[in-house]
Amino acid sequence: MSPFKLSVLTDEISQDLEHAMDVAAREFGLGYVELRAAWGENVMAWDAADVKEARALLESRRLGVSAIASPLFKADWPGAPLSTATQDRFGADYVFDQQQEVLDRGLELCRAFRTDHLRCFDFWRLADPAPHRAAIDRTLAEAARRAGARGVTLVLENEYACNTATSTEAARTLAAVDLPSFQLNWDPQNAAWHDETPYPDGYGRLPRRRIVHVHVKDVARKAGGGFEHAKVGAGIIDWEGQFRALLRDGYRSYVTLETHWRGAGSAEESTRQSMAGMKDALQRAGAL
Repeated sequence: MSPFKLSVLTDEISQDLEHAMDVAAREFGLGYVELRAAWGENVMAWDAADVKEARALLESRRLGVSAIASPLFKADWPGAPLSTATQDRFGADYVFDQQQEVLDRGLELCRAFRTDHLRCFDFWRLADPAPHRAAIDRTLAEAARRAGARGVTLVLENEYACNTATSTEAARTLAAVDLPSFQLNWDPQNAAWHDETPYPDGYGRLPRRRIVHVHVKDVARKAGGGFEHAKVGAGIIDWEGQFRALLRDGYRSYVTLETHWRGAGSAEESTRQSMAGMKDALQRAGAL
């Protein structure tokens, strides 16, 4: 019982999609899941039989799909120096020339799974994106127009390894691509990896009306410097404050747990503990 649409990435629980959906629906009590990978394959590589099976599993558990967590535009920008950022690919490795195929496949999957959210990124991070920024923005805008024509919204995730990582960069990209079919998947943890305080500072820089999806995970500072993943509620992100602000600002869309932390010994148990932390923060914020 939340004003937000609570969700979880299934592969953060298990690659066994049936088991992951059982945990999401029957243990966590969720109404939605986000699809990125299952059975050892990225969602982009699922064939017709995989899609059919996944749909049957969803329907039998009365689960909706919050988004297709595609790797769209997780690629190097042509003509620019290769990015040196640490990259999480999740079984998907598509070069720039394949991005139109990734977009087309993502739109097909949105139709198959009855969701209007397709995640995208802002290309692997460059030390100096300025010489390429205008061309990148045009590419994002063209993809958003194509998605919009199919009734789909591209949700740009601020990703620490991509050119839009912080709230400042997200606000800039949203202003440059000011289209109804191009919105933000706000990920406070990804912003924190760039030493930003995501709430309240980062959130305060964002256009609230452009946030349509939120990813939940946490991060802690390492004793020797740098950051590491943390259980939700045990890191430095003020999730209670963030949820309270979203509630105050009229946000009523998806809030998806994307655990990443593996400190409990397994993906499933780590997600279970982070879900408990997320629900605790939601309750304290008056959003559950």
